[in-house]
Amino acid sequence: MKKITILFLCFIRVVTAQEAEDKSYYSNFIIPEFLYGKTAEPNDSFPTIKAQKGLFISFGKDHRFNSQEWAHRLNYPKTGISIGVSDFGNTEFVGQAISLEPFIEVNFLKKTIQNLKLHAGMGAAYFTEKFDAETNPNNRGVTTDLTWSFKLFFYYELLKQNRMTYRLGAGYRHQSNGHTRLPNQGFNSFLVSASVQFDYKKEGTSNLLLGNPFSKKEHYFLAFRSGIGQQAFATAFNNRKEVFSVAISGGKVYNKTLKVGGGLYYRVYEHYYDYITNNESLVQDGREFDEFKTNPWHSASTLGIFGQAELLLNHVGIDVQLGFNIYKPAYAIDWRLNEGWMIVPRDIPEESPIVLGEFNTKYKLKKYISSRLGLNYYFIGTDTSPKHNFFIGAHINGNLGQADFTELSIGYVRSFGISK
Repeated sequence: MKKITILFLCFIRVVTAQEAEDKSYYSNFIIPEFLYGKTAEPNDSFPTIKAQKGLFISFGKDHRFNSQEWAHRLNYPKTGISIGVSDFGNTEFVGQAISLEPFIEVNFLKKTIQNLKLHAGMGAAYFTEKFDAETNPNNRGVTTDLTWSFKLFFYYELLKQNRMTYRLGAGYRHQSNGHTRLPNQGFNSFLVSASVQFDYKKEGTSNLLLGNPFSKKEHYFLAFRSGIGQQAFATAFNNRKEVFSVAISGGKVYNKTLKVGGGLYYRVYEHYYDYITNNESLVQDGREFDEFKTNPWHSASTLGIFGQAELLLNHVGIDVQLGFNIYKPAYAIDWRLNEGWMIVPRDIPEESPIVLGEFNTKYKLKKYISSRLGLNYYFIGTDTSPKHNFFIGAHINGNLGQADFTELSIGYVRSFGISK
């Protein structure tokens, strides 16, 4: 990482030696960024790690020159993609993560602190080292080569000179595999950063100077989606199996930018179904959940309602959902196997010293409260307000924020009452 740091400093030195200050407007940018901070140890006996260091390069667009309504409503944000490498301070057992993250960056508290930006990114990371029961048993943070990667940062613009903007940042990063394989403790890192934004591609007058050309508007929508997810069940059932889901929803779209609504979802968990039909320990005759065998499909199902808020950026939607599971009976087996005091084997004798998960308040919250976070891609840009649209999505679903399964979905949206 020393070589990376030296290259970063050299880049800053080169870009500061530019011509006199330029008052022109530019729409595109490149940002090299150096990050430094601490990764919280995800489990006891985790390998010793030093400070985390990272180097990222972001390529993006300033939407001050975008005439679409969503750009105006969000005060002309920046969007782009970041590519980078993070070193966690232990090359042998923790390794490095190579990340790819689309992002959006918006003015934060623009009326009081104009130079403060809020940056949110979501993508994927590849890890060079991961958990292995024989060769790397103490690294329980990552068990798969690919993980989800999230970034939430604040940036403060210290100085603008020529086409350069010098920035300091601080924030949080998270990587985990979305419960596709166990253990899945994940990495949580708290970091500071220094970066320089280099602007290019000269444009005309910024839309920030033109006022508000848009009137308020809203329309209604109905949507249907179907998805297939992957999930690991427990340490003794650590292969990936599917979660099948369908959902219907409706609501309003405000100013072509914010979609707000709610709906109903139905899911079937293949792991739950197989556990019941294979007559595993906890569903055997006379055991705690033997009644599930009466109707395995029904017992392996989940029915729930949800509320949704989605930020529409023309072709891309940032989707956040919070739900309530009306019915999810087999989650009781999930909790028993995963929340005990030790790793639970596949075969559990009736008279056993193994302590399974207890049905406490935390269990009830996780059983009933669901969450869903991800990105949708719309085949027709939402700024044109099409009556018919299709989308594909990638989401991580959770139980009260804890990963449940990773999902790919496809859906259809029908819009009504669109203003001309």
